[in-house]
Amino acid sequence: MSFGGFGGGSPMFGGGGGHAGSPGGGLPFAGIPSELQEGVDRLLAREGEHPAPDAVFTYTGAGEPERNLTLRQLVFRHWRLGLWAVAMVSLVSVLGQVGPLLIEYAVDHGMPPQARGSFAVVGACAGVFMLATVASALAQRSQVRASGRLAAGVMYDLRVKVFAHLQRLGLDYYTQEKAGVVMTRMTADIENLQQLLQDGLAQLVAQALTMIVITAILFAQNVELTLITLALVVPILTLSTVWFTRASQRAYLRVRDAIAGVLGDLSESLQGMRTVAAFNRQARNVVAHRRVVGEYQQASNRTAQINAIYGPGTQLLGYLGQGALLAIGGEMVLHHQLPIGALIAYFLYLNRFFAPIQLLVQQYSTFQQGQASVVKLRTLFRTEPNTPQRADAVQLPPVAGEIRFEHVGFGYRPGQSVLRDVSFVIAPGETVAFVGETGAGKSTIAKLITRFYDPTAGRVLIDGYDLRDVTLHSLRRQLGVVPQEPFLFAGSLRENIAFARPEASDDEVWEAVDAVGLREVVERMPDGLATVVHERGQSLSSGERQLIALARAFHARPRVLVLDEATSNLDLLSETMVETALDVLLQGRTAVLIAHRLSTAMKADRIMVVDGGRIVEAGTHDQLVTAGGRYSQMYATWSAQLEIAA
Repeated sequence: MSFGGFGGGSPMFGGGGGHAGSPGGGLPFAGIPSELQEGVDRLLAREGEHPAPDAVFTYTGAGEPERNLTLRQLVFRHWRLGLWAVAMVSLVSVLGQVGPLLIEYAVDHGMPPQARGSFAVVGACAGVFMLATVASALAQRSQVRASGRLAAGVMYDLRVKVFAHLQRLGLDYYTQEKAGVVMTRMTADIENLQQLLQDGLAQLVAQALTMIVITAILFAQNVELTLITLALVVPILTLSTVWFTRASQRAYLRVRDAIAGVLGDLSESLQGMRTVAAFNRQARNVVAHRRVVGEYQQASNRTAQINAIYGPGTQLLGYLGQGALLAIGGEMVLHHQLPIGALIAYFLYLNRFFAPIQLLVQQYSTFQQGQASVVKLRTLFRTEPNTPQRADAVQLPPVAGEIRFEHVGFGYRPGQSVLRDVSFVIAPGETVAFVGETGAGKSTIAKLITRFYDPTAGRVLIDGYDLRDVTLHSLRRQLGVVPQEPFLFAGSLRENIAFARPEASDDEVWEAVDAVGLREVVERMPDGLATVVHERGQSLSSGERQLIALARAFHARPRVLVLDEATSNLDLLSETMVETALDVLLQGRTAVLIAHRLSTAMKADRIMVVDGGRIVEAGTHDQLVTAGGRYSQMYATWSAQLEIAA
């Protein structure tokens, strides 16, 4: 599955897309200035081959590894790079501790206090020290490269998996969750993991190994002095570390929740900016956003407070340990129980023992942010689609288009029914309109037919197949949906029309354009089918957007067509154009019309009146008007409004 450049996957630099603002085609304004062309050619010459990604999508849901996502799993998927990075970190940790040993040897053997020193010994120690430093730098360079590649690989896998899971989640998830919160999962949470894997995790391992190496060296030097020093430091350090771990974990989970709230409020405000301006809500929105940002500030302040206690506390503990070492070690030197060089090495090592703790405080903050992000992503992966595909689901064969509801009940929330014991049959090729008051359950019937939701009682069948027993792909490739508010994607006009079958030829696209009467609109565009449509089609009128949506549905070649109030937001001229297109679109197909305007419902072979979640009337327009029931009242009201308007 490929979403290349606009215009059917044209290359980014030049190419045959022919879009507005780009003489050479490709993306708008994507041409290369002549003064930069030589540099671009050099970059492309060094660039390796990148095969087209082979993305596989299934409706079966997240696998067990994603549902129980951990940092260890993320790293182990790229275990070779992880193993190499650990090896390099270990080498850096060992080489970094050579210095104090060399200083001790140089002091005790090259600069004895009561004999003439040996510059050769001092020079040799200095040379070895320089070699160890160079080797450590090279190893660290290799470790940084490996960590960077590891982070990039993990982020690539994770972004694709998160996006795929978001694609399979049902409509209920997106109606209950703010768009900004969803964006946080894809952006801030994953970026935290990238920072952790690229820098933080390696530093955590490096500093931990450094402490282990230093402890081993201290014990090798003098067991008694090491035991005395550590006995004064380790118990307090352990207790404070346990407190820091628990407190920071809770605090950073609050931070992740708070930043999601900030982004959610921001996204909602930006998307509704026209409404905000129309109702003069800017000042109140600023106050509301200040409150949301204040919650994030409080959560961040809590993490800063925890770090402020633990960091300086461990630093104070280190100084106290050095003071104790000076008193005890100095006494041992005076009684010739410890060489002066060994005491100097001890001071250096003890200082290095507490230096990693200070760095660990900083890196542990990164670790906790990453761990909190893992928890949020794990929660996302554990969210199940509201219309899961069964493991034994069968392929739905080409259908004739019979739709059957058998005692269907449904509610969006437990205990709140929207549909109650609904039963009806739509024959193949028949057009049926559902009319009724707002909230009666008309659009819910459409959502059940397209299996955006599953009934809580009864069954929905197409050609005798329960929708829950067939694969979602085989079902929806035979369905066409035209919503009340058509969504157009940022891309070319052609890409939006050929959305269901992007591999189709231009002749097939033009066939759909002509079928719905869109040719005049397309020819009026500056670049025809290659004209760039802005996000959500904001540069087009409502009628034009609806005609494009109808052309998209026609091009998909569905056997069953569902139109959810497709003309309710149009002016009379646009409505006339759309209804003319509908006459072509409905031919030879089973069609379900969710009708707000009775002029649309009157085109149907049958009309069903929905009231209070039930089908209360069904028949042709003339039959229902003659019956004098609910539809007759609606028709009388509608006719009176037309007379007043005339």
